[in-house]
Amino acid sequence: MTTTFSSVFVSHGAPTLAVEPEPAHDFLAGLGTTLGRPRAVLCVSAHWETDQPALTANDRPATIHDFSGFPAELYALRYPAPGDGTLAARAAGLLAGASIEASLDATRGLDHGAWVPLSLVYPDAGVPVVQLSVQPHRDAAHHLAVGRALQPLRDEGVLVLGSGGATHNLGEVEWGDDPSPSVHVRDFERWLVAAVTSGSVDELVGWRERAPDAARIHPTTEHFMPLFVALGAAGASTRATVLHRSFAYRVLAMAAFAWPAA
Repeated sequence: MTTTFSSVFVSHGAPTLAVEPEPAHDFLAGLGTTLGRPRAVLCVSAHWETDQPALTANDRPATIHDFSGFPAELYALRYPAPGDGTLAARAAGLLAGASIEASLDATRGLDHGAWVPLSLVYPDAGVPVVQLSVQPHRDAAHHLAVGRALQPLRDEGVLVLGSGGATHNLGEVEWGDDPSPSVHVRDFERWLVAAVTSGSVDELVGWRERAPDAARIHPTTEHFMPLFVALGAAGASTRATVLHRSFAYRVLAMAAFAWPAA
């Protein structure tokens, strides 16, 4: 019998999350046991921006090191998970059925928004991965619609995983060991937790107007949009459970949520 999976959102933080011990690292290292093993993962990454939704259709996606200035050990890491062209085509078909045009990319690999968290969640790289792009020029309602179109994948044993950031203003990052959040980051994270756990879709979709210091917390929106795809894939189960809460570098909230299978 095929397992219906929760849809999940995780904050992937800095690329060093893959190798440095911190609360979010430890959480992700145990998440695979909590979720179980899906047939495949459809990962919505904040680090692939396109005009319209695009899906990787590469059966052997490369590991993309799309960052600079980090320790050499990060550039030596590889996450050789297989791709799944059939799943990519299935997802594109579901999007087309919802009048959302999507394309397949046979050359794109997995960027660090996908492979950093997945290297901890499924470290054996044995679960096929298809990556889905975001459209930061489009709003939360668009990404919610994308997720809703993809909801049937959950009943087919696919984990819909949004990978971004509960907060993301790199201009205010304070490198160091102090994990205590800035006041505005703490306030936004509390608003977000309240909104997702109460199932307040309208509150979330209107986040730009309703969340405290929204423009400061997310001066660009690409790291927040994967949350809406995961929320949309939840279908009627809009109340999320909190999987994890922690902070890094004073301004990165590392919250993670799951929308359980009904």
